[in-house]
Amino acid sequence: MKTVLVTGTGSGFGLLTTLELLKKGYRVIATMRTLQSRKKLIEAAETDQLASRLDVFEMDVTNDLHIQHVKEYIQTKYKKLDVLINNAGFCQAGFISDLSFDAFHKQFDVNLHGVFRVTKAMMPLLEQTNKPNIINMSSISGYAGFPGMSAYSASKFALEGLSESLRIELLPKNIFVSLVEPASYQTDIWAKSLSSIDHSEMEKDPFKSSVLSHAQQASQSSADPREVAELIVSICNKKNPKLRYPIGKGASMLSLAKRFLPWSWIEKIIWNKLK
Repeated sequence: MKTVLVTGTGSGFGLLTTLELLKKGYRVIATMRTLQSRKKLIEAAETDQLASRLDVFEMDVTNDLHIQHVKEYIQTKYKKLDVLINNAGFCQAGFISDLSFDAFHKQFDVNLHGVFRVTKAMMPLLEQTNKPNIINMSSISGYAGFPGMSAYSASKFALEGLSESLRIELLPKNIFVSLVEPASYQTDIWAKSLSSIDHSEMEKDPFKSSVLSHAQQASQSSADPREVAELIVSICNKKNPKLRYPIGKGASMLSLAKRFLPWSWIEKIIWNKLK
């Protein structure tokens, strides 16, 4: 039986991916920043009679002691790790003119530094199994920057670069690194990010107000996040997974556009959509 570590399982993609993995016969170590979020996951696993293969831990990906504790547990109980899914993250919305340095730094500490910390810690366990996978949760914001999303886009752009380098570094060890790049889906990330914005200040500026309105509309018309969970599980089953997996409305098209169209064209499309 394969053992999988998933971070950020309190809600959204992490929770759904954990349940999907359990249904497919995996053993899952599910971690979350605070155990106050564990109720929904545990109840769902118990309802489907899957809880016997589920371990739940508090693990803030910015806390080295938490990470070490989980590593020691896996080492003692299972000796190895077959798949690491770096899902934990959040979206810090806001224009650069309105963002504090602390908010910008926190975005990177979770979305990028957290992936580095967890991956580096779990590497010895991954090396104990045959053809393990590392799956990093990126975003379409990892290859296209949008207004009001500078901190989030920057962190995901950096994650893309980290993952490219890591994939090449680990291929000689038969460890495969993949990026999942979702478009907009119905998860808590958008509601949480929009709630952090000072709407009264945004509404004073017509352009900022337009960006906010577009973000709210996109969050309300997002797709079913189970699609992403199912994709992640399918990557876990692949012998030679590729590097990038864009998914969701417009994700593949935007990826191609960024690679082949002049930036001035993309800029015009975004500008016209927001006006």
